[in-house]
Amino acid sequence: MKIIAFGASTSSTSINKALATFTANLVDGAQVQVLNINDYSVPMFSEDLEKEIGQAEGAQAFLRDLAQADAFVISFAEHNGHYPAAYKNLFDWATRINRALFGDKPAVYLSTSPGPGGATSVLAAATASAPFFGGNVKASVSVPSFYDNFDLEQGVVTKPEIVAELKAAVAKLSA
Repeated sequence: MKIIAFGASTSSTSINKALATFTANLVDGAQVQVLNINDYSVPMFSEDLEKEIGQAEGAQAFLRDLAQADAFVISFAEHNGHYPAAYKNLFDWATRINRALFGDKPAVYLSTSPGPGGATSVLAAATASAPFFGGNVKASVSVPSFYDNFDLEQGVVTKPEIVAELKAAVAKLSA
């Protein structure tokens, strides 16, 4: 099984990318490819610009990479209760090309934040809207207080109960 994992964040030290990477690698025998959304440069979306330039190359490349997946593990950063602007912009360009960009492939949606909220607002929004975009969310998990629950040097979740929840979630990718 090929799993595409990414954090919906442009931060070079993204805690969501770290969580997605750790979680995807919990699947025994999976080939994991971790995407960096900074690799998919797109201009600020507008219908006028779309008419002028057509399909943004960065969005086309993002869709090509997503198409290689058998499953997804995506961790959503939260800015002011919703998606970060850069991810939302890439998402908007990509869905103009292929509204069902996730191809009805199984997915685990995650979120984390430094605080106790665990970015639950964006996780709820992403999970609720997923079916409109070919998202087949098998499980969703919010990890609160990231720095209390993750060892950045080792790249691992440190709380056994959270690891168990993440393992149960990714087990649903092949169920």
